[in-house]
This record gives sequence, C-alpha cells and structure tokens, in this order.
Amino acid sequence: MIPKDNHILLKGIQIYSNDTIIENGYIKIIDQKIAELGGVAELITEEDFEVVEVPAHFQAVPGFIDVHIHGVNGADTMDGTTEALDTMVTALPKEGTTSFLATTMTQEGKEIEKALINAGEYIQQQPAHGKAEILGLHLEGPFVNAKKAGAQPIQHIVDPDLVLFKEWQELSKGTIKLVTLAPEQPGGLEMIRYLKKNGIIASIGHTDATFEQVGEAIEAGANHVTHLFNQMRGLHHREPGVVGAVFLRKELIAEIIVDGVHVHPEMVNLAYKNKQSDGLILITDSMRAKCLKNGMYDLGGQEVIVKDGKAVLADGTLAGSILKLGHAVKNILTYTGCSLEEAVQMASVNPAKQLNVFDRKGSIAVGKDADIVILDGNMEVYMTFCRGSLSYKREEN
Repeated sequence: MIPKDNHILLKGIQIYSNDTIIENGYIKIIDQKIAELGGVAELITEEDFEVVEVPAHFQAVPGFIDVHIHGVNGADTMDGTTEALDTMVTALPKEGTTSFLATTMTQEGKEIEKALINAGEYIQQQPAHGKAEILGLHLEGPFVNAKKAGAQPIQHIVDPDLVLFKEWQELSKGTIKLVTLAPEQPGGLEMIRYLKKNGIIASIGHTDATFEQVGEAIEAGANHVTHLFNQMRGLHHREPGVVGAVFLRKELIAEIIVDGVHVHPEMVNLAYKNKQSDGLILITDSMRAKCLKNGMYDLGGQEVIVKDGKAVLADGTLAGSILKLGHAVKNILTYTGCSLEEAVQMASVNPAKQLNVFDRKGSIAVGKDADIVILDGNMEVYMTFCRGSLSYKREEN
C-alpha cells in the first residue's frame, strides 16, 4: 500500500501527552494534525501511513514555543525583510522550536515600523506547514526605562505612547501579541489597561519599578515579566522590587533565559523553587549570531561581540543570547532537577496558554497541530515536526 500524502505514523516511542506518559507509543498524523495516539499494542492498522520508527528510549514532546527571540543564523526581526523571517522559520526547528513570537527592539520609529509591516504581511502568508510558525510579534521597547536599558539603545527609548502603539498595531495587521514596557513610566498603566482590554499580553520588563508599582501594574492587567532578573529592579530586604513581586504574586508568569550566562544556575533554581513549573516560561532572547561563529555582529545598530557563548556590547553589557531553546530545556533539567514533564510545561504548555493558543498547540493531543519534537537519550533534539511535516532530522556521523 502506498502511503497517502501527509499521513505519518510515529511508532515505538515514549510519548509525553498532557499529564500522561505513554510507553512504546504511537502517534498518527493526518493533514498537519494529531489524529490518534496510544500504545503500540492498541494500534489497529498501519496501512496508508508512512511509518517512522523511532528508538524506544527516545521521547516525543510537544514543540517548543519561544515568545522572545530576535534572530538566528544571521537574520533578525529588525532586518524587516522576508528573507530574514524565512531564515528564522527554517533554522528554528533544529533546536526544537516549532512556533515563536518574532521580537523587535528599541530603535528609530521608522525602523520599528519597517519590521512591523514586514512581519505583519509575512504572518498572513507564511508557509502552511514544514517551518516554524510565527504566532505574532513581541514588541520589546521602546516603552522601557532608560535606567534598565541593557542593550536597548537609550537614544530611542520613549515613554509608553498609546497613540503610537495603536498606529503600530495597525501597521502590523494586528499581530502584536506581547508588549514589554516599564509600568512606572508616564503612560505605563494606561497602556497596560488598553493591552489587557484588547487581549494583548502586557509584560513588565526593562524596568526600575518598585514592588508597589508592580502591584499597580498587576491591577491594571499585567501578567507577564520579561527575562526575569535581567534589567529589572532586583530583590532587596527593604524593597522587594520586581523580582520580589515575581516571587510573591501568582498573577505573574516570568520568562527566564537558562543559558548559565544571563542567570546563574543557582538563581535559576531559586526561581524554579519559588515559581514552580507553572510560573516560568523558557525563552532564548537570541540574536542573529546564534548558530554562527564567534565574531562581530549587529544588534539594533550596535556592534556585538560574540565569544565563548556570550554576546556583549563593547562595554560588556549582555546583548541577547545565542541560546537554543532545546539547550534551555536540557539546562533547566540540570540546574533544578525538575522532571521532563515540568521542563515541557515551561517550554511548551505555559507559552501556549499565555498566548491563548493551547487549543491547538503546547501539548500532544488529538486534534492539535502536529508540532512534535523527538529527544534522544541525552535530551538532544533528534527530529522536529512542524504541523505534521518533518522539518529537521539530525544527521548521524
């Protein structure tokens, strides 16, 4: 029997499906969706399917979702070109990322607008399957606090401006899904209330907000925090700051860069013990140098030096990462001793729920998009399916 197009059977694998682990399981994929799954002993027929045999000790987990990524493999969202986004959607399945938010950064208004227009048009006509899917845009800046600029160019930082944001959202064709802003800046709370009302995630980031000001932001509708610990008021015994608010307020879910550079492994563990797996989202915050050699690269018009796993500006300020999301999953397992189920929650489930796409992504379940990552015995990405198509398979030496 000749297999039908888009009919794939993954067979003989450990499957992490919602709250259940299926040993020696199978997954049937039909037309980009998960059609059936269970134990191989329950499998009735293999006819009409292309059978993909997988080693029994390998694991199938839901595709990873990166809500904060600027670039990879020489491309950046701010390039404002179709070619740049093509590069990103092609490269990311190699690290297990099957969907993401293309992330902008603080820059001249015309440069941000160029990136927004390009991404909005791209999202409307992106490939139906076979590549990582852009779920929308993450606007990181320019509505941040210059005191916590990090690699965001200070000269282009502005106070939260609702009129300007509405113009940008229109230019992006309504694809901005998450906005990083400093709530303590003039206009910050007003913008958060607007974002909440319109179903857009308001994220507290690049901020010098006090504990009390974070509380006001939560009341206004903020429920997300951009790269926990990095470029925010830290924990102090007389002023709990943003970090203290993250630890104490259940309303907040926090991104974290688990590369061992941005956040010390023990601080990652501290965050995990405080927030647990349902309170954290693994991100990369990666720049165009990811997957490339050491050298000089551009980030928002600034020179970035990449060497020995670090990306820094000339003054030593960290400038994004070169972290792969699959490695973040492996690192969180090592740093915290959490289970693979918990790591999957932080890399797949939580971002899907936060973006309100859990009905079709974030877990291996019948009816959902067939975004599936196969991990080998060393927790390395072996194979990635994006909406039912094999997008990456590691070449064996």
